[in-house]
Formats: sequence, C-alpha cells, structure tokens
Amino acid sequence: MSKYSLDIQKGKIGDNGLAEIAGWVKCYLAHPITHEYMGATMENVMFDVSLSAGAYLDEPPLPEKENQAVRRREDGSVWEIVDDCRGLTAYNTQTKQPIIIDFMGPLPESLTLLKPNSEFDKWDGKNWIVDTEAQKAALITQIKQEKSRRLDEADNIITYLQEAVDVDLATEEEATALQKWKKYRVLLNRVDISTAPDIEWPQKPV
Repeated sequence: MSKYSLDIQKGKIGDNGLAEIAGWVKCYLAHPITHEYMGATMENVMFDVSLSAGAYLDEPPLPEKENQAVRRREDGSVWEIVDDCRGLTAYNTQTKQPIIIDFMGPLPESLTLLKPNSEFDKWDGKNWIVDTEAQKAALITQIKQEKSRRLDEADNIITYLQEAVDVDLATEEEATALQKWKKYRVLLNRVDISTAPDIEWPQKPV
C-alpha cells in the first residue's frame, strides 16, 4: 500500500454539523448581510470543526425567471427563491413618490412597480385609478382663480370709466364701453364654476 495519494482528501460533515473526516468539502456561500447566494467553493475543514459562517452543504435552486434571486432564509434553514426588483423604480401607493429598490424579496403593500399616470391617481389595492373628485376639485380651484382674475380686470376698467362719467368727462366711446363692461361683469358673476370643466366665459369687450 502506497504512503502517497494522488486524490484530493474529501472531508465529510456529520449530522451534528462538524467534520467527521477532515478534508475538502464543496459548499455554497451566502452573503453575510443580504444572505444572497454568492457561489460555490471548496473549503478545507479540520476534524470536528464546522464549515465557515455563511457556508452550507445543500445546493441552492437556481431561478428560472428574470427578477428573481436566491438567498438563504433568515433562519439559515434552507435556500429560497425570492423576487428581485433591485434597480427598478417603485412608487409609494400613498404619496406616489418614486424610489429605487435596493432590497430583495416581495414589495411591501406600500410600494408598486406600476407608475401613476397623473397627480390625481389613487391606489385601489391593485391599480392606479383617477380620483375624479380630487381632479374636479383642483379644476374648480383653477377656474375660481381665473374668474377672480377676470373680475378684478373688469372692476378696474369699470372704476376708471365710471369716474369719467361721474365728472362729465367721458367720451361717447367711454360711456358705451362702461355699459359693455358692466354687462360683462354681470355675466361673469353668473358663471357657475361648479360646472367645470364645461365653462363658457362671456366675451370680453374690445
């Protein structure tokens, strides 16, 4: 019997997790923080010593789909395949704020990969839907501001023309314009902003 061998000494890990036979053992590594699978390696274990932290004997399954990752379960018991959306943009279902995903695993209920289409979208649990009430409220506010701007313009012009009439200095054109602007202001006040977006503005005098 030769005292030499050309074979690599293979080790064996017992049920207690310690080496029954010292030697080289194939193992699979998990990242110390994320627990993501890092690859296979050969580790030389001494008798009655365990594998290094993060090294496991069981072979991990490989993902069959894109956007999946392999990681060791938190308790270290088994490998698992989880969603991997890292690098993708997700949106907060309450604030619609975008974030870049930097973690593995399923998204929390507060995040979705679906992008909202407008500032008036709200999340119904599955999709973004338009909040028509909020949309109309915003439109009414916008139209209310426009109505106020037009009334201010009419008030300023009417004040000037009325003063000219009051002191008997108004020209015939100014007197006629005063009546047109007063009529315009009456019609403007009658504009019902609650009918937005179906608003028909009165024609401004020229």
